[in-house]
Amino acid sequence: MMRLEQATLAGQRGASAITTLVMVLFFGALLTLVLKLGPVYLDDLTIQEALESLDGTEGLSQMGPAEVRTLINKRLSVNNVRGFDAKNITVETNDDRVTVRVDYEVRNNLFSNVDTVVHFKHEYEMKGK
Repeated sequence: MMRLEQATLAGQRGASAITTLVMVLFFGALLTLVLKLGPVYLDDLTIQEALESLDGTEGLSQMGPAEVRTLINKRLSVNNVRGFDAKNITVETNDDRVTVRVDYEVRNNLFSNVDTVVHFKHEYEMKGK
C-alpha cells in the first residue's frame, strides 16, 4: 500500500519552470495585444455608431460632402475619438440617397520594432428626411 502512495505522489510534481515561463510569456503577450488593440476596436465601434446615427438626419440628402464630414467629425469628437482623419470619409449624394464610405487603417507600436496594422472599411447607404 505504501508503494502505491509513493508512486502516485512522485507523478504529481507540478509544472516545470520552463512550462511556467512559457505560460507567463504567452499570457503576457496576449494581454499586451488586448491592451494595444482593444481601444482601436472600441474607436471603430464608435465610428460605426456615429455613421449609423446619421440615417434619418433631417436635410442629410441636401448636405454637401463637406457638411456631412463636419457632422461626422462633431459626433466623433463628442465621443472622444481622436486621431481619426476626415479624409478617410467619402460621401456621395444621389438624389435622396447618401452613401458614406470609411476606409482607414490604424498602426500601433507593439514593442521595439514590431507594429500592428488594423484595417477597417465600412459603407453605409442612408436616406435623409
